[in-house]
Amino acid sequence: MTSSKVQQSLSGAALTDPVRYPASASFPVRTKRGFVLVLLTLLVPGSAQLVAGDRKLGRAALRVTLCVWAALVLAVLLLLLNRTLLINIITNPFASLALVILLVALAAGWAILFINTLRLIRPVLLAPKARPAVVIALVLAMVLGSGSLGYAAYLLNVGRNAIGSIFSSGPAIDPVEGRYNFLMMGGDAGEDRTGRRPDSLSVLSVDAETGQTAIISVPRNLQNAQFSEDSPMRTVYPDGYNCGDECLINAINTEVTNEYADLYPGVADPGAQATLEAVSGTLGITVQAYVLVDMQGFSSLIDAMGGIRIKAGGWVPMSGFFDDFTQTHGMPLGWIPAGEQTLNGDQALWYGRSREYVDDYSRIQRQQCVQQAMLKQLDPATLLAKFEDIANAGTKVVESNVSSSQLGSFVDLAIKAKGQDVKRLTIGPPDFDASFSTVPDFDEIHARVDELLASASAQGAQSAGVPDDAILVPAAGAGPVQAAGASSASVLAGGAAKQQPTPSDFVPVTTTPDGEPITEEMLTQLKREGNEEAIRQLVATNGQCAPL
Repeated sequence: MTSSKVQQSLSGAALTDPVRYPASASFPVRTKRGFVLVLLTLLVPGSAQLVAGDRKLGRAALRVTLCVWAALVLAVLLLLLNRTLLINIITNPFASLALVILLVALAAGWAILFINTLRLIRPVLLAPKARPAVVIALVLAMVLGSGSLGYAAYLLNVGRNAIGSIFSSGPAIDPVEGRYNFLMMGGDAGEDRTGRRPDSLSVLSVDAETGQTAIISVPRNLQNAQFSEDSPMRTVYPDGYNCGDECLINAINTEVTNEYADLYPGVADPGAQATLEAVSGTLGITVQAYVLVDMQGFSSLIDAMGGIRIKAGGWVPMSGFFDDFTQTHGMPLGWIPAGEQTLNGDQALWYGRSREYVDDYSRIQRQQCVQQAMLKQLDPATLLAKFEDIANAGTKVVESNVSSSQLGSFVDLAIKAKGQDVKRLTIGPPDFDASFSTVPDFDEIHARVDELLASASAQGAQSAGVPDDAILVPAAGAGPVQAAGASSASVLAGGAAKQQPTPSDFVPVTTTPDGEPITEEMLTQLKREGNEEAIRQLVATNGQCAPL
């Protein structure tokens, strides 16, 4: 056979190829071809063009596809071997912007390939009944592929904007004695207040290697707070914040903001920084950074998460107006029942804020519980499903001087800490006497904090002889309460202290001593009758709380 006849034979065979020339194929083959091309474009972008269309376009698209696959493999390796670096890349403002642009370009390119695939399918050659099915399959595949990339770019941009709004661009911080210490403040800036007053103060101390966490709560009414040695406020209060009963630790923010901001040139929030320094000096540790949550907008963040789940030890009033003349609250706006509850944002705000019928320390315990519930329930599935709402809410309620350049390492620590037991200490009941915050012994505070942080290390937790989350209370006449994680010597010394159940091991009080169920109607009626003492007894256990 001559070469010309061979070429003609091959040319004829090519023209009958149903993949590149579907006109010669049967309707069932054309339909099958259409679905296959859609699937190829979805799974291996560019392959449909390579086998049935513009080979030059197909080769270029395949090169891009292989590069994307290589980048994904590299990302998985970083996730397994160096998760901190991967998160730092994603949270870096310039790298994240480049990723957003790249994802948008890939989404647009993929959409172009799907449109080109539709041209290759040539719907007019399909059987009339098959046309809608093939076209719908292509549209769904384009939404799944190109649409997912576009939505990922949008979410990444939302997160990028939120990070830029919440976190600072300042220098990175180093661990001190192997720990990062963050001051968590819940600030209230109500209409009747001058400036923002942090009524909730907790230090989150995290081991820089293991993520082992301890929470130290400082009551808002602590007096004579000591400023750290490097604090500019030591020139104003060299012997501590000791101007009388008005000098509570939660008043520092407002006073510094209004009167001493010039002592903090270049500092974005002098009041928050001064409060951080006061907590550092009071506890005898170096607190490196703060996170301030505006409690007025706190509920929107909880709602964005879909609520939080807790086990409440007792009924909590959503307090009404306060009567200055009688020094009592009016009729509560509602009640949060004891037992297992899912709290929306407004309920969670009142649950952490209410102190009616109980003391500040019960409120501190509930605030700790709300914080832990948020951390526990903000899992990857919740974050992904509600990411935009959570990010937008966060920009409205959260302020921090944590450097955005360190988010990767801190997120990695948070992942390590998740699921580990948390040790706690409150500078007040149940760990100190109720009057301790009025005349605090700072040497004792420093010793107890040092003991707690030592026990929060992995080796310390094994040698302390006290289970995580245990709270030790004194026997009669035994003196101040021991901190969670106290040394085994103090436990074994003649039975001076007895171990209480862990915070989650309690039975919610849902009935009266006579066995009658406690109801909102019962509490409301007692309030109308002015029987405050009866209510106080029925809700006395509402400081007990555990995240679910």
